[in-house]
Amino acid sequence: MSTLRDAAMTSKAWPFEEARALLKRYEKAPPEKGFVLFETGYGPSGLPHIGTFGEVARTTMIRRAFEVISDIPTRLICFSDDLDGMRKVPGNVPNPEALKEHLQRPLTSVPDPFGTHDSFGGHNNAMLRRFLDTFGFEYEFYSATEFYRSGQFDDVLLRAAERYDAIMQVMLASLRDERQQTYSCFLPIHPETGRVLYVPMKNVDGVRGEITFDDETGREWTLPVTGGNVKLQWKPDFGARWAALDVDFEMYGKDHSTNTPIYDRICEILGGRKPHHFTYELFLDDKGQKISKSSGNGLSIDEWLTYASTESLSYFMYLKPKTAKRMYFDVIPKAMDEYHQQLRAYPDQDAAARCNNPVFHIHGTNVPVSTMVVPFAMLLNLASVSAAEDKATLWGFIRRYAPDATPETNADLDAAAGFAVRYYNDFVKPTKVFRQPEPRERLALEQVVGNLKAWEGGLDAEALQSMIFAVGKEHGFEPLRDWFTALYEVLLGASQGPRFGGFIALYGVDETIALIEGALRGDLAG
Repeated sequence: MSTLRDAAMTSKAWPFEEARALLKRYEKAPPEKGFVLFETGYGPSGLPHIGTFGEVARTTMIRRAFEVISDIPTRLICFSDDLDGMRKVPGNVPNPEALKEHLQRPLTSVPDPFGTHDSFGGHNNAMLRRFLDTFGFEYEFYSATEFYRSGQFDDVLLRAAERYDAIMQVMLASLRDERQQTYSCFLPIHPETGRVLYVPMKNVDGVRGEITFDDETGREWTLPVTGGNVKLQWKPDFGARWAALDVDFEMYGKDHSTNTPIYDRICEILGGRKPHHFTYELFLDDKGQKISKSSGNGLSIDEWLTYASTESLSYFMYLKPKTAKRMYFDVIPKAMDEYHQQLRAYPDQDAAARCNNPVFHIHGTNVPVSTMVVPFAMLLNLASVSAAEDKATLWGFIRRYAPDATPETNADLDAAAGFAVRYYNDFVKPTKVFRQPEPRERLALEQVVGNLKAWEGGLDAEALQSMIFAVGKEHGFEPLRDWFTALYEVLLGASQGPRFGGFIALYGVDETIALIEGALRGDLAG
């Protein structure tokens, strides 16, 4: 039987494919720095969002895969661009008027409107770290402000001054004519106002490592490029950071992909080796539009976690990262159930199958055991027919169906019951539309009632399913899917639903009889 490492070397799972490509960087010799460095960046102008989660989660998946196929140590840096100037006052902070005088100052020089940290950047960095810590990511935090001011970036900044013309040649080729006239890769931080200045350079002295420029009032200044006196424009900053840290891997969204040659070339001009990249497709909302943090369409982290587990979100992030996917509320139940299907499959899989199982890439070798004895979709339907207002209602049915299950021993099921009630009340209940059964459907439903009243098979889901199946065939439903659609539309007010035998076993035979009789009387469709 192959070992996990052997299986990983041929696995077609995308984290292993990327890990193998990354390992080729060091097929001749290990890294001089002693480790392989993964990086992910963050703009701390606002709260962390679902894209931040996806980027760190997917990078962690590739890092974990790399650790399976190689003994080279790894590190993950989460880099905050907190030296960026505040371009506009956020609308969701206390007393926003007080921040107006700080526009264009680095976020770490803007007072914290919440009054809890030494700066607005510090506050948002704390939000980011709390966010990452909540999900258990292993990372090291880097602040751009500290990176520039502490001298860690000085060597590369001096090299940037020395090779200024080569960097500008790369950048100017990518800019419109009017932008070319004023562009510089260096952004001075004004010694008096503290603002980040977008001004042209009068001179760049590569020998002395100094820049000369006029500020907005026409006063001339000469500043060293070291010690936090300047920052780099965002595109050069990407490449310079890679060179300074010797970054081996960074992923970013497709919207960055056209800039990749710029980032890479600047990294090389500054003496670095371009990292291995992974470009992922962007998420879409339910209308097929790109999800945007500013426009607020699509799902937020908090919204997903109101209705489903963190692991289900990680599962969704794992799926086809190079394919644009719609990310809205309707995808949540499917992600929940598929995640637990994969969990249940994992213990009986060999090494090759485990390498291809998403739960390995979510959890590593410490894959938990699923105690979801009832699928999430079934819990939703149970919430629907029982009009559940809390998860205790669902547990009344669950205990009869699975007597050994308890909220304590089946913690994931207990959490899912709570999620299901919230999801049902917010999304399913408002859209339920019941209809009256047609004549043939009425006869079939009457037969189901008769069969259930005579039923002696207990709560055997498969036997109940076979009975429902046989009634549909006997009444000439072709295809049989039409019969099950009728059951869902008449009894559940939806066009799709669960395996009906499993539903009866969970809801109860007597309760299902009462449900069908109510539908036949017209109680449900009114």
